[in-house]
Amino acid sequence: MTTDLPTRPLKIAGRRGTRVPARAQIMGWLLLVLVLVLLTVIVIVREYLHDEVDHRVTESVEQEAREFVAFAERGRDPVTGTVLADPGTLLRNYLGHQYPDGDEALIGAWPTAGGLGVVSQEQTESIKTVAHDRAVLQRIVDAPEAHGVLDTAAGPVHWVKVRAETAGGGSAWFVIERHTAAETAEVERSVRVLLLVSALGVVLAALISWVVAGLILAPVRAVRQAAAEITEHDLTRRIPVEGRDDIAALADQFNAMLDRLEDAFRIQRQFVDDAGHELRTPITIVRGNLELIGVDPAERDEVVRLCTDELDRMTRIVNDLLVLAKADRPDFVSPTAVSLAELTSDIDAKVRSLGDRRWVLAEVGEGEFALDGQRITQAVVQLAQNAVQHTEEGSTIRIGSAVGDGTVELWVSDDGPGVDPAEVQKIFERFTHGTGRTGGAGLGLAIVRAIADAHHGRVVVRSTPGTGATFRLELPARTTGDE
Repeated sequence: MTTDLPTRPLKIAGRRGTRVPARAQIMGWLLLVLVLVLLTVIVIVREYLHDEVDHRVTESVEQEAREFVAFAERGRDPVTGTVLADPGTLLRNYLGHQYPDGDEALIGAWPTAGGLGVVSQEQTESIKTVAHDRAVLQRIVDAPEAHGVLDTAAGPVHWVKVRAETAGGGSAWFVIERHTAAETAEVERSVRVLLLVSALGVVLAALISWVVAGLILAPVRAVRQAAAEITEHDLTRRIPVEGRDDIAALADQFNAMLDRLEDAFRIQRQFVDDAGHELRTPITIVRGNLELIGVDPAERDEVVRLCTDELDRMTRIVNDLLVLAKADRPDFVSPTAVSLAELTSDIDAKVRSLGDRRWVLAEVGEGEFALDGQRITQAVVQLAQNAVQHTEEGSTIRIGSAVGDGTVELWVSDDGPGVDPAEVQKIFERFTHGTGRTGGAGLGLAIVRAIADAHHGRVVVRSTPGTGATFRLELPARTTGDE
């Protein structure tokens, strides 16, 4: 009975997993990792750039503060050397020699009867507006901290203040305001450019990953398509293999699996075909005799004898077919260290009971070789049985063994009708008899050749019609260390 391979994948109840194709999954995971990496990089870069801005601003205002502190400690006009006892005079004198940056305001403030006295240096109108805002300046002066950040109409302002005492006992505050809106905007523009470039990179990576994933998974798709197209009647499909990576290894293994599967189905079909071909006749004979059996005891005995003979023949055929079906299995032979002399002697003792012939042990080889003793015995006994079937009583049958140049040889020689050279290859096929050679199911020599092939050897026939034939097993002279 034969069964067709399923042409569609079986649905397994409760199967878990996603329906998203592997190609899309590869691309998705790659893009996810890429996006996470890029976002992390962008966040880190943004924070770094803002820190750089803060660092530059802090260094700048601290430098200005240190310069004012040094000037206030001297308390004199750097040109005339006059003592600057009044806070307003001190601040005006200092600011008169300063040139602030475009985003910077230098402000001096001191208490007066009418409020804060203010003097400042700045270069842009927007900064001047903030610098002259008394409410903002008052907040800075009143703040307990020496530095801070204020949100103003012109954007965030970093400030530092320094309090100084003049020679006349007055108090003065020196305030440095640094506007960072422009630098912050530049940072944000850089981040936006980085985001745009990253987005383009993600799109490009998506296209490349889609193409590359398709190329990588192409052999897998070929495996899937080949598996879908395989049936019991067509196991010849193979996958072309290129490269030496894991995917190529998968294709190699799949092709090897198909080879094994094809061999298994070939053996199965051959076994079924052979059994159907050869067993049909004895079954017909048994059925015909049973249908015609009569009541006469002698007739019944004859029918039973005929049926028993046919059943015995069917048993031999089935056993031979089973041997041939196992011939392609790796465990068909199990080589071990075998003494050739002992093996030859054992075979000689066994074949003498096959028929009334003149048995001659012509030659015995020496040495130990890696052979399956049981299979070799089966093959040589089969050759001897074949010789018995094609010779007359009293004929001479010689057996022997020898060690040649890298080979182990065992042979059976008879003086029967011989074999036509044109039929030498034919007689080793299943259910085939040579001209003038009948009897049996025609499987014996096929088994002999299968045993020789399993030992990586061969069967050689030397014969001239009318002068007998010699069947010789030639096997590699291997030891157990060579296996």
